[in-house]
Amino acid sequence: MWLARAILGGGFIAERSFRQADRIRINDRIRAREIRVVDEDGGQLGVMPPFEAIKLAKERGLDLVEISPTADPPVCKITDYGKYLYQTNKKAHEQRKHQKGSQLKEVKFRPATAEHDFQVRKNQIIRFLGEGHKVKAMIFHRGREMAHQEVGRAKMHRLLGEIADHALVEIGPRMEANVLMALLAPKRGGGAPPAKPAGAPAAGQA
Repeated sequence: MWLARAILGGGFIAERSFRQADRIRINDRIRAREIRVVDEDGGQLGVMPPFEAIKLAKERGLDLVEISPTADPPVCKITDYGKYLYQTNKKAHEQRKHQKGSQLKEVKFRPATAEHDFQVRKNQIIRFLGEGHKVKAMIFHRGREMAHQEVGRAKMHRLLGEIADHALVEIGPRMEANVLMALLAPKRGGGAPPAKPAGAPAAGQA
């Protein structure tokens, strides 16, 4: 997968396999007429033709890596390509790991949910958000309750107000068939999740 070509000064320029060439351009594979160049520390070196940037990279024993090909002009970084690829793969792995650990929880209410049960379910939502999960808060309407949707909406607005320090509302509140729902995401810097009440029912129980 990897080849290395020695250059003056003892440095190396990493050459990619053909499979990688379709994804990240480096050195002579960069085709833009002009590029914006940043150094290893993110410092701006200005706009220049690729051959000038490649010359700067070689002088430092590094590579010229195209990091933002859709920008105008494309942005390239003088860096060690092997190190750049490792950091990119590590960041993607961490993102996948975070996505895998995060789940969508559902917490169900009724327009007539009693005060004690309301508080239990509200604390479940806060706890789920504190653990990094998204939560779908749902108020189910049955029969004649559909004729008095303002009761469910009032309960939903109360809920969102009481968890505002912990939640960002991504979707809703909106009606979907007989369900008033809101999709909630954790708010950065939100308060600590509450302790689980003794004998609290599982999320989603009506």
